Amino acid sequence: MTEITPIPLRELTTLRTGGAPERMREAATAAELIAELQTVWAAGDEWFVLGGGSNLFAGDAGFEGTVIRVLTRGIEELPSPHDGRVRLRVQAGHDWDHLVAYAVERGYAGIEAMSGIPGTVGAAPVQNVGAYGQEIQETLVEVELIDEYAESPVIVPASELALGFRTSVLKHHYGGVPQRRAVILSVTLDLAVTDGTRVVRGEQLRRALGLEDASAVPLAWVRSTILSTRAQKGMLLNPDDPDTASAGSFFQNAIVPESVARTLPAECPRWPVTPDLDAVTVIPLSGFTGAVPPLAAAQADVKVSAAWLIEHSGIRKGFKLPRSRAGVSTKHALALTNRGGATAAEVSELARFIQSRVHAEYGLLLQPEPVLVEVEL
Repeated sequence: MTEITPIPLRELTTLRTGGAPERMREAATAAELIAELQTVWAAGDEWFVLGGGSNLFAGDAGFEGTVIRVLTRGIEELPSPHDGRVRLRVQAGHDWDHLVAYAVERGYAGIEAMSGIPGTVGAAPVQNVGAYGQEIQETLVEVELIDEYAESPVIVPASELALGFRTSVLKHHYGGVPQRRAVILSVTLDLAVTDGTRVVRGEQLRRALGLEDASAVPLAWVRSTILSTRAQKGMLLNPDDPDTASAGSFFQNAIVPESVARTLPAECPRWPVTPDLDAVTVIPLSGFTGAVPPLAAAQADVKVSAAWLIEHSGIRKGFKLPRSRAGVSTKHALALTNRGGATAAEVSELARFIQSRVHAEYGLLLQPEPVLVEVEL
């Protein structure tokens, strides 16, 4: 067992807030991670696992429990049952962008648009990471995980994770608990084997790349263009750029009924949420009359831009409250940044102010994207 001197979470998170937990452990292999978790569970301690710390907002007082650092690494190539594809089984603690670089270098397509996303591979399915129209659920096959208090890990197919827009059954949403409290040990993806090029069909990705049609372009060019775009938005970690001292997008884009979206200004960007095309109606045999009832008309949901709502509620890029060391990124309205020595209380104050402005102007309450530990909005 490896218990270490607790490190303040402000040194391990990209938002740079958070005190030291009561206890800290670390694991460099999957076996060590299982052993560390089971030790903590047997003790009845409060706990959470920490990967890259890029999606965590931690409180100033520290965590009253045990933090387990996931330091596992490794990529294993496996045959795919589908022609022209390959499977990669990746350890949970592996750096996500290192995985993307690995895939692009070998001509494996399917995750290149997610270049530059910070954090670890194990965290990616938890919130169904995505960028520019590409999401991990498109290539995710399965995860190996261990449920809280379980004796051994299990393999769970992607279909059982209830993957949705930046969510899954494993995600700890603000104000709630995960539907399934478990820790991912490894992730398996199924990627297309290419000659180093791919046809870009998604409209959102084509727009980000400046392509007018579904053209075949090099994967390496897609990656470099996405990295450049993210850097311009302050979304690539850079110790010399205070705009990158953030948890990425602090607020989620709002998912609202179509009727609510129609009340917003026409210029507010919005995108349809993909409907459930696999919905099944179950009719008990004892009650079947030979007629299938018509499907109930469901109102479509719409995703609206939180960044637009923030900026048009009067919060400009670079905004700061008086005497605060927390501020909105000068490059991206969705990122709340630590401009140097900001406390969690200062970041929370700014977040609440933004929530109140958007709610006052548009009647929508923006929800935080990061996992909040020992801090409230």
